Amino acid sequence: MKKTLIGAITTALVVGAASTTFAAANPFSDVSSDHWAYDAVTQLAADGVIEGYGDGTYRGQRNITRYEMAQMIAKAMAKGDVGATDKALIDRLAAEFSDELNSLGVRVSNLEKHADMVKWQGEMRYTYQSNRWETAPGTSNYRNNVNENLLRLEPTAEVNDHWHINARLDASVDMSKDSSTQVRLQRAWAEGKYGRFVAKIGTFPDLTSYDRNMMFFNEMSGVELNFGNVLQAQIRAARLNTSDNNRYDDSLAANRLAVLNNTARQGRGFNANDTMNFQSIALTYKPGKFSFTGAYYHFNSDIFRNAAYSRSMDKDDANIWEVASSYRFDKNVGLTAAYLRNKDADFFNHSHVIHLDYKGSKKNDKGSWGAYVSYRYQGANVSIDGANDGAMYNTKGWEIGAQYTLMKNVQIKGIYFNGKKLEDDRKAEKLFGRVELFF
Repeated sequence: MKKTLIGAITTALVVGAASTTFAAANPFSDVSSDHWAYDAVTQLAADGVIEGYGDGTYRGQRNITRYEMAQMIAKAMAKGDVGATDKALIDRLAAEFSDELNSLGVRVSNLEKHADMVKWQGEMRYTYQSNRWETAPGTSNYRNNVNENLLRLEPTAEVNDHWHINARLDASVDMSKDSSTQVRLQRAWAEGKYGRFVAKIGTFPDLTSYDRNMMFFNEMSGVELNFGNVLQAQIRAARLNTSDNNRYDDSLAANRLAVLNNTARQGRGFNANDTMNFQSIALTYKPGKFSFTGAYYHFNSDIFRNAAYSRSMDKDDANIWEVASSYRFDKNVGLTAAYLRNKDADFFNHSHVIHLDYKGSKKNDKGSWGAYVSYRYQGANVSIDGANDGAMYNTKGWEIGAQYTLMKNVQIKGIYFNGKKLEDDRKAEKLFGRVELFF
């Protein structure tokens, strides 16, 4: 909605600043002494916030442009004697007119930081998946299709200069059944930054440092400590809820893995309500184009007591070692390789990936795009909660994907996986598509 020049200044900018002193002499011929904004206009003119026109008029009843408003905000920002209330008001206006202020050479990043204590962002996305695999040699493929619409809200709240509160709220609709979930608090954590030291406490994302998600692609509840620059260290102690883990929650996958060489699980394991205790330490060295990571993970849970994990079915620990390396050839091309092994599992006890990526799409950059090709081998007893947008749990094979930014904050993504199940070497295939709208 357009504002007049007088209304914009007196009701949305620095009325409080003007009212703290007596009005100066009137420099404008078209603002009479009995006008309701006389004191504010004359004081702002005296302070240099407004200038008027060369013919001595103010023309306060005309509509103003955003650029003109930004000029007045910039001058108000330069004033150092405004009160706390007016300073907060100016900061909020600076955040609103940040693009115009930037064009005037006015830096507003610090003002934006304090303009609102709570900021919201999120996305709405539609996802289609088609999982296909052979149930027996020579039979047609079993198919499991997913049509989901998801709304995600991600608030961030400033506590002080070092600490912020972050959260994620999700609600989804199964479009094939027209059934929806309740809004769920998916993540909530406090994050403190002190130079190169970062601490997270609560339920936070559990991405791995080299970002290929062979071990984790969800969230965990506990404590995470990160510190370092070229040499980075990460220490975590947390719990994982296996009811959110497709590896254990998918009944079909559970039944497939629970029967190994015709050995039944005998009623144990694959408890979808179980929780894993988890500790880890990782070191990452990034001297330049190279990146090297070494990590150790320890899990403890009764969920491992099954025939698909060990022959004795009495183990409840997983001790997993991981090594990974990445190299950026240039700004467009990167190569990543990783290997993980669980020394306690008798079956499906290693995972590895070779991943080549080209360019990358940015949600704010219309027309940007990226593509990749990977060979993924995801052993179910070592990739505890890995990504499965493409390769599924306990499968091996090739995965290709691409992402494109249709317009600002609108992206499309496609993934195709073609491989085999590790437990019986039968064909496994997956189609994955997603449209994301960010706000």
